[in-house]
Amino acid sequence: MTIVPDGGVIEWQIEPGDTYERALLAHGIVPDTVLIFFRGTSLPEDKPIEEDAVDIILTCSRG
Repeated sequence: MTIVPDGGVIEWQIEPGDTYERALLAHGIVPDTVLIFFRGTSLPEDKPIEEDAVDIILTCSRG
């Protein structure tokens, strides 16, 4: 699977049952601060990973 957080690309070797939450946390991304999209459809962070690639959009400000 490929995770694309704001234009960057992260490759992730998934294990059966891995969720987006686990993948994000493993790469230092707080799941509550992003939206996950697959072909324009929002995915929940606790969903098991089945897609080949997703877009990750940061949603929180750092101000």
